[in-house]
Amino acid sequence: MTHRPFPLPRAMFAAFLMLLCGFMTGIVAPPRAYAQQGFENLDRLDSLVAMSVGANRGQPGGPVTMIDRRLRLAPCPQQPTVDAGQMNAATVSCAALGWRIRVPLVPGGQQAQPAQNPQIARAYGAVPQSVVIKKGDPVQLVAGNEEFSISRMMIADEDGAVGALIRVRQDPKATPVMARVENIGVVRIPGI
Repeated sequence: MTHRPFPLPRAMFAAFLMLLCGFMTGIVAPPRAYAQQGFENLDRLDSLVAMSVGANRGQPGGPVTMIDRRLRLAPCPQQPTVDAGQMNAATVSCAALGWRIRVPLVPGGQQAQPAQNPQIARAYGAVPQSVVIKKGDPVQLVAGNEEFSISRMMIADEDGAVGALIRVRQDPKATPVMARVENIGVVRIPGI
């Protein structure tokens, strides 16, 4: 007769199995707090941007509009960072998860013009400004400052009033460039 090793009592075996199943469920299923939170709070990001730039929405230096509510960002485990003042936009980023968004800012000295974007104009009930550049119009793209200036003829990709940002391109296959409307037929690259 062969000698068998001491068998585990059934109760210990059942407890071990339950512990193993519980451990595996914890690994596979996401934590309950994460599942309930879902997405990053965009109101929190709006207030972070306003605090970082020192101006509220619509004020000079503040955000042009609130962050698009269609965004579904993963919740940042840390406080997102805000870098302000690059090309009239603030950058909100979460280093831990690797996402970042840009929030357009009202240039200093100007009030927000909701008519720059037709959807924003409708939302605020604003009267649109008169359009000085129409889609397909030839425009002069200007870059430079007081000491030098360079210009090039481009074609407008969209309508625009004075102060609006529109896309222009050299030919239909070229990459578009964002430029601010200055006058009839004249646009300028912001920040240059």
